Amino acid sequence: MRPLELYIHIPFCIRKCRYCDFLSAPSTKEERKDYVTGLCRKIRSYGELAEAYHVATVFIGGGTPSVLEGAQILDIMDAVRGTFPVDAGAEVSMEMNPGTAAKEKLKTIRHAGINRLSIGLQSTDDSELKMLGRIHTYDDFLHTYEMARDAGFTNINVDLMSAIPFQSVDSWDTTLIRTAELGPEHISAYSLIIEEGTPFFDRYGNGKRAKELPTEDEERQMYMHTRMILEEYGYHRYEISNYARPGYECRHNLGYWDRAEYLGIGTGAASLLQGYRFTEGEEPVKLSEKEQMEEFMFLGLRKTEGVSMEAFRTYFDRTMESVFGNVLTEMGREGLLEIEEDAVRLTDKGTDISNYVMGAFLLGEEE
Repeated sequence: MRPLELYIHIPFCIRKCRYCDFLSAPSTKEERKDYVTGLCRKIRSYGELAEAYHVATVFIGGGTPSVLEGAQILDIMDAVRGTFPVDAGAEVSMEMNPGTAAKEKLKTIRHAGINRLSIGLQSTDDSELKMLGRIHTYDDFLHTYEMARDAGFTNINVDLMSAIPFQSVDSWDTTLIRTAELGPEHISAYSLIIEEGTPFFDRYGNGKRAKELPTEDEERQMYMHTRMILEEYGYHRYEISNYARPGYECRHNLGYWDRAEYLGIGTGAASLLQGYRFTEGEEPVKLSEKEQMEEFMFLGLRKTEGVSMEAFRTYFDRTMESVFGNVLTEMGREGLLEIEEDAVRLTDKGTDISNYVMGAFLLGEEE
């Protein structure tokens, strides 16, 4: 039996944030009930597939999964365990927004087997939260965080967002320090991306109102301060935007970056199984060897430990140099990549412009 990661998508939220382009929307109680019923039925339909796998991680994402009732989360996890063999030490994560979970719901979620919470804070500044379109205040987050600890959660991630409109380097530093002083086991610190189809794109897309956004220099300062401040509080960066206390790295996300097999269940959820990629309702597409090699590089390089040349040879029966030799040489010459024994990884300079470095591997010119 092979290890498998499960991603379960809950496409509901209280209100769409102004920057969000995820597949999510407000819903009625009846819509949520019908969705969970269909979701559990879909999970159970994978009984034959489940015979070949054991589940190493589960991630319930969205949307905002915590808009569901605790009993509905329990039903979902019962369907998972009734269909798949789940490892005794499996990491089982669920996303949550402040203000969407009361004390009893958190206890039920914990009883359902959720052992890792990912709470979307984004900022500790209420004016920034309001500007983002978040439904909560910083005090709401603190109350949710305290209730989660009281409910027995010992593995909590907090999501933060930098480079948002009107944000200063000082206000970002304050958000980092306030969050780190709470002592969550994991902190995800992402930079805002202005996505098409969002209210933010209408306001800021194509360079509009640039004066309201941090400058490139300020964005770079925010990124450098993130690593510096969080390291002072005992967090290490193990991926471009993710920091953890030792032993609390997100195993589910590491699986994505290591190209582990995963099954996505729910509206729009993506899967990668036996070399095929597909989303719900679409026919599986077989990845070519070229695409798999490119993914190996641009996903693996997100990790601070980089990618293994020996693992590349094992996967593809070819050396990394024979496929990407010119890219490795050029990126090394520019000081963007470093090679140490078996590992190829981004330098600090390369991390600053990681999209450029990874784009070089996407070209596939060295195959």
